[in-house]
Amino acid sequence: MSGQEALPGAARRRGLIDLAERFALIASLLAMVVVFSLLRPETFFTWSNLSTILGSQAVLVVVTLGLIIPLTANDFDVSIAYVLTLSAMLVAVLNGQLGWPVWLAALAAIGMGLLVGALNAFFITVFRIHSLIVTLGTGTFLHGVTLWISDSMTISGISDGLMNAVIVRRLFGVPLEFYYALLLCAGVWYVFEYTALGRRMLFVGRGREVARLSGIDTDRIRRGCLITSSLFGAVAGILYAGTQGAADPVSGAAYLLPAFAAGFLGSTSIRPGRFNPWGAMLAVYFLVVGITGLVFLGVSSFVQDMFYGGALVLAVTLSQLVRGREEQQF
Repeated sequence: MSGQEALPGAARRRGLIDLAERFALIASLLAMVVVFSLLRPETFFTWSNLSTILGSQAVLVVVTLGLIIPLTANDFDVSIAYVLTLSAMLVAVLNGQLGWPVWLAALAAIGMGLLVGALNAFFITVFRIHSLIVTLGTGTFLHGVTLWISDSMTISGISDGLMNAVIVRRLFGVPLEFYYALLLCAGVWYVFEYTALGRRMLFVGRGREVARLSGIDTDRIRRGCLITSSLFGAVAGILYAGTQGAADPVSGAAYLLPAFAAGFLGSTSIRPGRFNPWGAMLAVYFLVVGITGLVFLGVSSFVQDMFYGGALVLAVTLSQLVRGREEQQF
């Protein structure tokens, strides 16, 4: 066989491998749904359970979307979980205790998120401190503020209007919060795929110095990503407050590890080698379906931490394989 005849065959094989990489997570999710449905048809394979899974994970989807924005530009934002907690607590305190209109309390929470993102960006880009260190410190500070304003207690009494807009009202039996997360996912996808900003973010993430020498204002891109990440954290906090009808001063930390696991796992799907919103959203539901199915099979609840921790290591490993095992420059 001549070299020219071998090229089409090699191209087809490469195309099949690429297709398998892009849709392997979808196939795995569907297979998992089928298996758990066959094993527990009376509990798992019900519309009530599936709609609950879709709606209940909207907060995690929004946090994951917020995380992958700075990750695309090669920055971490571990403070996003604490922005979520403080955002929910602000809504609970301002609306539930001080009687502010819920929309005004939500605006205050969004303003807080923007301020935190701006502070993170300032210290990271002006003083050249690693984003992991800055956002870890900021997050710890925010945790202290949350404990202070809540007196370390769960605050309830949030307006029914917020709960109605988030979880009570449904479309096709699924809470509206799922559709809010879906719209945010579509918006991030559009920016990533069809705007010059998305291309610049990817360029900055792949090589910051090369991007700077090419004329891209790398600090401006990074600042925008960090501010947007905190904004998503504040939105997630508002959704959390509407879902629970209350704010827990330690709730946000539980979202951090799952969000990182979903973000990295999502980078192996749909657009392998890139942090991408559809892959991230798909990964959230892949992880949650796995945990829910195991719980229905009688596995103890501690499987959640084991599942998320193992998934994070596996997701980063798969991400590295997709990238050709390039050393990560975080």
